[in-house]
Amino acid sequence: MKQRSQPLDRLPHRAAFTVKDASRYGVPKASLYRLRDSGFIEQIGPGLYMAAANLDTDLDLIEAAHKAPLATLCLNSALAHYGLIDEIPSSIDLALPRGKTPPQVSSPVTWHLFDKATFDLGRSMIPIEGAESAEIGIYSPERSIVDAFRLRASTGYETGIEALRNWLKRPDSQPARLAQLASFLPRSSGPLRRALEVLL
Repeated sequence: MKQRSQPLDRLPHRAAFTVKDASRYGVPKASLYRLRDSGFIEQIGPGLYMAAANLDTDLDLIEAAHKAPLATLCLNSALAHYGLIDEIPSSIDLALPRGKTPPQVSSPVTWHLFDKATFDLGRSMIPIEGAESAEIGIYSPERSIVDAFRLRASTGYETGIEALRNWLKRPDSQPARLAQLASFLPRSSGPLRRALEVLL
């Protein structure tokens, strides 16, 4: 006689899931709540769960990516990810295309709305460490530097300078490519050009 699998065994072990997802895996809501109350799974956000054994992953990014698939690490968070600034941001900077409504999340997120026409410029996907098949968007170092100059009133006037100085030390940095990217993003070309003149 085939032994029936336990509710915990039917749930994803390295991915976030909702109550609706659990139901599709054959785990009813009551069983899900029992697993939560017993400490086998954790609620990592409103209506979002994960196996307790895998809570060493970045739960804030998992929640944001699950609720907003277009969410993209930008500005100070992206610059810190690339090691271009020393600051450790107190909240996660995430961009969405203008017109999208940022979701409610339990994690500390600062949402930024970027122009739809240039939203994908310099954007790629990276895996979320420790989470199975979970990804989040991120802007390239070049795009993040240009955005820091473009939005210097909110990122801090010295942030772009610090990031640019550190980026220029890298052997693969190409200032011409940076200037070309800035030409597509309003309010960044002038400040960036002046900074390059000083630093080069």
